[in-house]
Amino acid sequence: MATDTEPGRRRRCCAQDTPDVPKIPDSRADSDGPRRGSLCDRHCAAINNVQGDLGDLGCHLHRPRVPPAMSTPSCCQQHSEEVCESCVLKTTLTAENAVEANKLSNNYKFGFKKWKSHVTARPWEDRSEIVKELYSDLNVVRGSAGSTLTCGNVLYLLLFGWWLSLLYILVAAVMFVTIMGAPYGRLCWDLAGYFLWPFGKVIQKVEVPKSHQVCEAGVGESSALLGGPTPLRWHPRCWVGTGYWHHASTAVWLCLGYPVLVLAHGLVCVTAWLLIVLIPVAKLSARATSRVLPLPPERVLIRRLRMTEVPLEGEVILCCYRAANPYYYKYAVDGINVFAVNLLPLVLVTLVLGYVDSPNHLTGSAVKFTLALLSIMPLSYYIGMAIASISAQSNFAVGAVVNATFGSITELTFYITALIKGSREGNRCYAEVVKSALTGTLVGCVLFVPGLCMVIGGIRHQEQRFNSRSAGVSSALLFLSVGGVFAPTLFSKVYGKLVCGECHNVTQNPLGHYLCHNCHFDLMDNNGTLYYSHVQPLVYTVSILLPAAYLIGLFFTLKTHTHIYDIHISDCHMPGHHHSAVVHWSRWRALVILLLSTLCMSACADLATEHISPILTNSTISQYFISVTVLAMVPELPEIVNGIQFALQNNLSLSIEIGNCIAVQVCMLQIPILVLFTIFYPTNFTLVFSDLHVYASMFSVVLMNYIFMDGKCDYFQGTVLVMVYFILLAVYFFAPSPSGC
Repeated sequence: MATDTEPGRRRRCCAQDTPDVPKIPDSRADSDGPRRGSLCDRHCAAINNVQGDLGDLGCHLHRPRVPPAMSTPSCCQQHSEEVCESCVLKTTLTAENAVEANKLSNNYKFGFKKWKSHVTARPWEDRSEIVKELYSDLNVVRGSAGSTLTCGNVLYLLLFGWWLSLLYILVAAVMFVTIMGAPYGRLCWDLAGYFLWPFGKVIQKVEVPKSHQVCEAGVGESSALLGGPTPLRWHPRCWVGTGYWHHASTAVWLCLGYPVLVLAHGLVCVTAWLLIVLIPVAKLSARATSRVLPLPPERVLIRRLRMTEVPLEGEVILCCYRAANPYYYKYAVDGINVFAVNLLPLVLVTLVLGYVDSPNHLTGSAVKFTLALLSIMPLSYYIGMAIASISAQSNFAVGAVVNATFGSITELTFYITALIKGSREGNRCYAEVVKSALTGTLVGCVLFVPGLCMVIGGIRHQEQRFNSRSAGVSSALLFLSVGGVFAPTLFSKVYGKLVCGECHNVTQNPLGHYLCHNCHFDLMDNNGTLYYSHVQPLVYTVSILLPAAYLIGLFFTLKTHTHIYDIHISDCHMPGHHHSAVVHWSRWRALVILLLSTLCMSACADLATEHISPILTNSTISQYFISVTVLAMVPELPEIVNGIQFALQNNLSLSIEIGNCIAVQVCMLQIPILVLFTIFYPTNFTLVFSDLHVYASMFSVVLMNYIFMDGKCDYFQGTVLVMVYFILLAVYFFAPSPSGC
């Protein structure tokens, strides 16, 4: 009988039970079966770790219920003497609806963009309490909220509370001076104390019966639920005796007080929203502007709470306990992450500043280049969200076309724009920048992206496993693509003529040693016979074969060998839940956003290439380093974030596939497209790379395949990949700039 100490033999195990499906007791509970079954379960739990924890995705491992009368002995008992080929059987992931199931299925398809966020609205009851608190309105009175003296509340006092309270006092003074606005002055005085420290206090909208409209002075009611006697209010009968007085008081308030406070709360709202963790303060200001300030003074009541379990009389308008919440990085508006929402105005600022201030009177080229590069990040997010939404709501053919067409649109837009500008100016430096950026994307996605995901995921999970067979397909395509891309470079090294720009005789002897600089292989010797007769046909041949190999890889993984992913997505609902799909973006809306984002991406890429020339010329840093880091990795930041989120969920397979798919698309799609583009629009781009690019790319691919060989990893292996990436960056940092720059 096989035991846990025999690594060469494994029992055949059943699919893992879910927490939602209780186990069926075995009829042979008195025998040794439970003991053996528990050993196998523990063995499977250690091995069956491919998909990881998908709880945050709203999915779970699913197995149909088996009636007790039909329960069969566990497969560990039934096949205890058999050798298990693989403990991981086909896994069924249950999604919330058919659209979300389609999105999850697309994540495991080769060539499709991996997307972490939901494309449909999650049911409210399926969300965690932390997420529910993010979306709740500030009008819920809690029984026990704890102490209000927190770091976030103190930060609110220092940033907003003191000057906002002072402004309310000044407005109250103005209202009292006008006499007619005295009721609103009293309201502002009370609100000054509230906004100085609003935590643990309640603003209510109360009804004023006509029978109670009498002027009462010095009378207040008390309650066991309140923190003392009710604050005195300016009673309506003291000032609404006539309609004229009421209208005059409201007019004074709308002219002198309300606009100033709206501007102040607007500033607080925008500032707090941009800080993200202070979004509760933004909600507080927005709700105060829209729900509190427009009310008549007699209908606003401010109370301080000690503790309450019984609902208060009257409608609660505002009740805030915390000014900061670190979980607001999960907040989304119509399915869009709050970071992408906050960065969207940056795109508008970049476009206006870039095209209106062409002579650089307001800002310089460095600022415009930085803004254009930062604007690419939210646009990449919107493009990815649109692609995922369209693919999830369409059939396989439409999804494949959209992913193939727009999957690399971010990088290709920048590369083509740079090549066109270099061709117009006759500057070969732009072609070298594009080659360096291509190499930087390849090296970064092979080393940095999976390495960073391994490190972050390994901090939470001691050891992570992934589907080595699916990773092997991408690795094989990477070997093929790297060999094909650098084949013309190796050919030129063998048959090209070495030409040097500056040579100096070191020994002062005509037959002595020479020290040469700016050496390169000349392919244009003898009127370019070598290049046009041999190298260029080889480049075109490679540019046709690589996309063909990519299509074969798609057909292999998506048609004939889909079982290697060992995944099945079911569109049935969770137990006890039945929800219809409420998509964030419809197909037409996603298509419009995709086209607009692509158009804005083209404009930002044009601005980036327009203002990169002074940076490359005046910078003391090597152009190699700028290209392989900033230009290569900034457009990939949304993909890196998705990979990290998958790794934290112990789903390292998708984290690795993100980097591999980008690297494969660089070699098999982006580079051939750039080569074919030069046929219709002649540029200085040739598929001949420097030695540094060749060695860095090949070494990265070999190291990545060595690390991924056994199908498991930990944070140490991820650290190795990240350290090697930083070493290569150091090499690029100290390398001299390429010739022509």
